[in-house]
Amino acid sequence: MKRYIALLLVVASAALAACNTVAGAGEDLSAGGHAVTNSAEKSK
Repeated sequence: MKRYIALLLVVASAALAACNTVAGAGEDLSAGGHAVTNSAEKSK
């Protein structure tokens, strides 16, 4: 039973870390999109 709980904690920690990484990547892509949009607006 202790092994099962330990494994569950490891998996949960990995899932949370991956979630933060994906959220950060999404924010970076969003910032890049805003930069392209702003450049296009300035070029008009």
